[in-house]
Amino acid sequence: MLRPSTPDLRRDQVLWTLGQALLVTASVYLYFRIRHLTEGSHEVAVAHARDLVALEQRLGIAVEETLQEPFLGSGLLATAANSVYIYGHWPVITLVMLWTVWRHRAVFQRLRDAMIVSGLVGMVVFAAYPLAPPRLAHVGVVDTITRENDAYRVLQPPQLTNQYAALPSLHAGWDLLVGIAVVTAAGTAWLRAVGWLLPVLMTISVVVTGNHYLLDVVAGLALALVGHAAALRLERLRHRRRPATS
Repeated sequence: MLRPSTPDLRRDQVLWTLGQALLVTASVYLYFRIRHLTEGSHEVAVAHARDLVALEQRLGIAVEETLQEPFLGSGLLATAANSVYIYGHWPVITLVMLWTVWRHRAVFQRLRDAMIVSGLVGMVVFAAYPLAPPRLAHVGVVDTITRENDAYRVLQPPQLTNQYAALPSLHAGWDLLVGIAVVTAAGTAWLRAVGWLLPVLMTISVVVTGNHYLLDVVAGLALALVGHAAALRLERLRHRRRPATS
């Protein structure tokens, strides 16, 4: 049986990569558009936030203010947390997707599918249960990002944002998926360490910057794992449908 030549393989790789780039770009755009269109009212979102805080208090896990205190007293810690929140999400997701789509196709497909599944479920929750983040709910938590520099908030296009999409925290959940992808594809110990550390840092960051409650993080991580399980299931289905080669 004749094998494809190296130029043919490279051409197929480029075409497949471009197709995936278009798919992911379209999915991200639709995610933000739909998320914005399903934004709930401020009053309902704040009422839900108070209900969630009350639940955390009953569970003994209303620790957002306590966790944030050291960061409010240290400009260095606050800047570090803000940087993780801003640069440790979409920029890192983009870099990891570019790396895996070219070098580790199976890992990329798992990451892509897990993000799509969890994103779809997340959008349903955002629409059904709008929730104001701590920074907008007047619960004693400070918006450290705006306090340091309001450029990040200003530069977010209004047509692509939903201020009341705090539950679940896909910042934390998707960084967990990215971490899993990095650990799976990494060929060195230091890169695997980055994969393990990334979701931990983001989990801390989303809380201490005033963007999410602890229960948002728990829900986001759980949803990410559900998406990952669905991605593994889809991967098995692809393998079953793949024609046998001689």
